[in-house]
Amino acid sequence: MATPSLSSLTSIITQPRHTFFHSSFSLISRISSHLRRIHRPFSAAPTAAVPLSRFHAHGVNSDALTLRHFIPQSSISAVSDVLLDALPASDVLPRGRIYHETYGCQMNVNDMEIVLAIMKKSGYNDIVEAPESAEIIFINTCAIRDNAEQKVWQRLNYFWFLKRQWKSNVAQGRSQSVRPPKVVVLGCMAERLKDKILDADKMVDVVCGPDAYRDLPRLLEEVEYGQKGINTLLSLEETYADINPVRISKNSISAFVSIMRGCNNMCSFCIVPFTRGRERSRPVDSIVREVGELFKEGVKEVTLLGQNVNSYNDASGLEEDIEPGTNWQLSEGFSSISKVKTMGLRFSDLLDRLSSEFPEMRFRYTSPHPKDFPDDLLYLMRDRHNICKSIHMPAQSGNSLVLERMRRGYTREAYLELVQKIRTIIPDVALTSDFICFCGETEEEFADTLSLIKAVGYDMAYMFAYSMREKTHAHRNYTDDVPEEVKQRRLTEMIETFRESTGQRYDSQIGTTQLVLVDGPNKRAPDTELIGKSDKGHRVVFTILPLPDRDNIDEKSRNPKVGDFVEVRIMRSTRASLFGEALAITKLSSFYKVAEGEAVLCAART
Repeated sequence: MATPSLSSLTSIITQPRHTFFHSSFSLISRISSHLRRIHRPFSAAPTAAVPLSRFHAHGVNSDALTLRHFIPQSSISAVSDVLLDALPASDVLPRGRIYHETYGCQMNVNDMEIVLAIMKKSGYNDIVEAPESAEIIFINTCAIRDNAEQKVWQRLNYFWFLKRQWKSNVAQGRSQSVRPPKVVVLGCMAERLKDKILDADKMVDVVCGPDAYRDLPRLLEEVEYGQKGINTLLSLEETYADINPVRISKNSISAFVSIMRGCNNMCSFCIVPFTRGRERSRPVDSIVREVGELFKEGVKEVTLLGQNVNSYNDASGLEEDIEPGTNWQLSEGFSSISKVKTMGLRFSDLLDRLSSEFPEMRFRYTSPHPKDFPDDLLYLMRDRHNICKSIHMPAQSGNSLVLERMRRGYTREAYLELVQKIRTIIPDVALTSDFICFCGETEEEFADTLSLIKAVGYDMAYMFAYSMREKTHAHRNYTDDVPEEVKQRRLTEMIETFRESTGQRYDSQIGTTQLVLVDGPNKRAPDTELIGKSDKGHRVVFTILPLPDRDNIDEKSRNPKVGDFVEVRIMRSTRASLFGEALAITKLSSFYKVAEGEAVLCAART
């Protein structure tokens, strides 16, 4: 049977509507018969009767007809579509240049790297530095606070201008894109505000939630047909474990690795469980493989990422379920709304394996929940030199009644007891935290937050005025009744109280020797100073000068470079940085062997 010709299809599609369907039946019958003859499953190889060169990635004959032939459009667009379909699929699909922006947490940055990997696999290889040069614009969004959302809306307005005024922008040199850009909204706003975004006067072409990034190439193809591309379905399984992210920061000596997604805590103020779904963890082996690749590329420090990173639970290798809650240890005095259905490898197991397999690589993690700090995790952090002695402990409030309204699962007293335990097990630990000015909070309750900040003495803290989020428990049950001016005044008081205590923490480092991973030149004095991070996460600045190498004593002294570990004696401090004298270039393991030896000698002398 002859393959249906382009001219026969065109003549039918361009007929008046009242004869279109009647004429289509005979053609569809012919096409159906033809497709049955040539079609093969995606995984099957074509038979010898059909040359391999006529098949493409989707397993369909290159001159076969596709679904696009049956989409009602104007006669002109129908004819042009048919002519385009005579080309290979790789030539028909758009392969535009990509511009991307990311707002919010580091998890969003990691997600963008996953998106770029997915797009690269589909043939989108070109990334540009300006939206005016792009045919596809990705904006990865944050829905945690209203301020972040307002920034996104401002950018969407500008991208809409680039689309709407594309011809005049090109004519006047304001745009270098070859066609009007497609705007793609990713991340938490995509899930939370999908209807509002799509209704915003054709401002956005594609809306894709955090668990649907694999679908992006198809969604962009739908836009080519004049449709809106949308997929915000949440998943109980998606972790993107098989995808090797395209690193945005090229040649960086530090990297972020996502180990889990979602959150089960359901804090009353937080939108994350509704925008990112429930917790699911990557298999340990996939994480170890990714970290191994990073080590080969010269990465010296990895930060493990998760919305609730220390509730990591890899049950992928288990053959049988066990009783809910079995062997799942919470911090003493803490509780959890959710129950673990299947117990697998925990966060301490993952951290144990990573730190032992990569002894010359430094590990951090964020963002944890205070409830998930069992003793075995704390002792592991104490004993492994390459697990940074820095713990993020989001308190959110210092008042037990407010914490109850927040559904945090602990009291002020339990939190302080955990802080004391951590500092007993890891005496030199650095603690950081989060705080918000919550709705319904009285002046007395807020005063407890200030006193907690003073009592703990944090090295760093993130502090915000509360933004009510729809769908949350607080939105359904509470009123955002604290006036904005009161929120801002309290925020200022928190910041001032924190600065007083953090100054003492930084001052306590004077006279100590810190192991600093060099990030690069200090922006204030790029020709004479370098800046890096200590084990505790403090910024350390030191003067560039030739240094001996502890592990290569026969080599001449040299200037330290990005990626070196450098011993630095701290000489002075501010509330944000430490300043010191560089002593030597060393390895991670060598530094701690020397430190342990000095500690033994000191103990013997005393």
